[in-house]
Amino acid sequence: MADQSASASPSPAPPIPTGRPPKVGNRGRTTGPIDSSNFETTDIPEVEYFGMPGPRGHPPLTEFLDIWDVDMIKRPDDSNKMNHHTMLFNSDYLIVRRGQEFQVRITFNRPYKPNEDKFAVEFVIGSSPEYSKGTYIPVFPRKERESSWEGRIITTSDNVVTVGITPKADCIVGKYHMYIAVVTPFGIRRTRRDSSRDLYILFNPWAEADAVFLDDEKEREECVMNEMGIIYHGAYEDVAERSWNYGQFNYGVLDACLYVMDRAEMPITNRGDPIKVTRKASAMLNSRDDEGVLVGNWSGDYTYGVAPTSWTGSTDILLSYANSKMPVCYAQCWVYAAVFNTFLRCLGIPSRVVTNFYSAHDNDGNLKMDVILDENGRIDRNRTKDSIWNYHCWNECYMSRPDLPLGFGGWQVVDATPQETSDGMFRCGPASVKAIKHGQICFQFDAPFVFAEVNSDVVFYSRRKDGTMEPVKVNQTHIGRMVLTKSPGDETRRDITDQYKFPEGSTEERTVLEKAEEYGCKREKSSPLLGDVDLILPTLEISMGDDFELDVEFTNRSNQQRTVEAYISGSVVYYTGVSGEEFLFRTPNVKIQPQKSVKELVKIESKSYMKYLVEQGNLHFIVTGKIKETGRIITAMKVVTLHNPKLIIEVSGRGKVNEEMMATVQFTNPFSFSLEGVFIRMEGPGIMPPKDKYYSLITGGTSLTWTELFTPQRAGKTRLIATLDCPALRQVHGQASVTIKA
Repeated sequence: MADQSASASPSPAPPIPTGRPPKVGNRGRTTGPIDSSNFETTDIPEVEYFGMPGPRGHPPLTEFLDIWDVDMIKRPDDSNKMNHHTMLFNSDYLIVRRGQEFQVRITFNRPYKPNEDKFAVEFVIGSSPEYSKGTYIPVFPRKERESSWEGRIITTSDNVVTVGITPKADCIVGKYHMYIAVVTPFGIRRTRRDSSRDLYILFNPWAEADAVFLDDEKEREECVMNEMGIIYHGAYEDVAERSWNYGQFNYGVLDACLYVMDRAEMPITNRGDPIKVTRKASAMLNSRDDEGVLVGNWSGDYTYGVAPTSWTGSTDILLSYANSKMPVCYAQCWVYAAVFNTFLRCLGIPSRVVTNFYSAHDNDGNLKMDVILDENGRIDRNRTKDSIWNYHCWNECYMSRPDLPLGFGGWQVVDATPQETSDGMFRCGPASVKAIKHGQICFQFDAPFVFAEVNSDVVFYSRRKDGTMEPVKVNQTHIGRMVLTKSPGDETRRDITDQYKFPEGSTEERTVLEKAEEYGCKREKSSPLLGDVDLILPTLEISMGDDFELDVEFTNRSNQQRTVEAYISGSVVYYTGVSGEEFLFRTPNVKIQPQKSVKELVKIESKSYMKYLVEQGNLHFIVTGKIKETGRIITAMKVVTLHNPKLIIEVSGRGKVNEEMMATVQFTNPFSFSLEGVFIRMEGPGIMPPKDKYYSLITGGTSLTWTELFTPQRAGKTRLIATLDCPALRQVHGQASVTIKA
């Protein structure tokens, strides 16, 4: 029989679709949209009847218990806010913490009868409240029905009933709406939707059952309640500090933080998990993937925004983002860390800003930062791609880690600075600090990246003419030289390097590095022979605009004469380690007698570097050389941070709450050239909202005085901080401590 398929005519091609493409959505996969907005609501009906209506309709419910008034007990000095440590929030609403009882006072139309009357306190969050998802929570104070939240009647007096409510210690964090519902035999009658009965529920580091519980009152006061921070920067041998107003209690900041999660379209049901909240926020604090809060800019050109060095606090940034719905310009690592800190403390997650001095970046997780030299020992800047940041700021937040083995909870690294992608987005963490210290970099999230930031080696390679490279020096102690954060309770710095790594050269350190290698972090295994000539660069403290001398000391440890063909290079450098212009290059030929030292003196005039300076005034000196007799390469590096002039702030007045005071900012231009386009900003937690002043020109040698009146809102010790910023001069700031009496 013939094969009919061979002679059959081909099937006609499917028609090419024309017109508009179909709408793409979740319909067909889910019954409704995913609830990801804390500010979109669905009103619950005031009356719900049981069963179908009779011939005359539903019976009236007005004969039963009725609600006349609901008191949220929300004044700052009331028990709710005092007990929940939320008294500092500048808000018209009740703000409490989960896992801890708060009280609500209900006034009925008649005395409450426990054996006859039934009522419930209902809480809803999001636009699609559901009991099964924890977004609709009815609480029955007399326990007629089970509820995930605890409720009890505390007191009854005439028509007034005081109810205690304890939210679950793992409930959703955010803004809830509250209703009072009276249950009758025929149906439910509840209060109308009233925004005055809204409340915010936050994470609770004071509650042992909460995942963010921190059993250290001094740390809690610092890492949750303190608004004034100190951020460390500069260089390892010349640490500088700047004050920052986190402002987590300022008006509107809490709503702005909740909006960040809404903007990320984070499901409401995930917002009780600090791991998910911090990871999502790490991505949302930068704008790279998702139109997040801050636009990063390291170019030095901030024409269309605020220079990172000009900010004094987080309030302006978060409120601007929430109001404009647009990313705020501009940020660098310490701004990302400071605003992230505000977000975390505002929601109740203990957090602190951490600075790592000599932080490894742009590496591929191999624990090596490569510096390429030519055959004579001169640095090859075109081929040296890795960068070592003078410092880098990130955050630590405190939480349990049930997703990791026991013992890896506690402080976790989170970083909002967009450096590398993690799961397809620019974010980092939370990564367990204990896991990093012990080399357990297999644990999520992003532990290998953080481990490399504090443990990489600096490897100097000599590149031959045929392109092959030979390691000539390995520096295992340069990266992660020091990790600092603010001490709890005072204004001193705290060295926490030992929380990230064991002492250099210790047995524990070698074990950790071997463990990290098991998980894929490769180190440089070679041990090049060292030259017998040591290079020492001095530690210098130089003010911007000064002439100075650089003494390069060569020490011959051998018993024979040594001749070094040296290269002395000086460049202006961004704090990220990226070089700008080279302003110094010398090639001395140095002869050193046996067991002797020789100093090579290099005089540097300010005019040679001032015209090339970038924003933070860093000079990077690299001295390399080849020992003629042995062929060995020697190297040394030094970062010098130029000190800027300071702002002087003076405060006058009686220093009492609600009594007007005066702040005066003074600045003198110490240079011979004029400063153009000068912005000055000033603020202080609890005493002054952010204010700014613009000066088009400050000529060389002249001074300015700016005076502002302010009225303190609360008692206690605080600070006024101010910054001055212009294209020719960055990182100028000052502060004044103020004590306000009640």
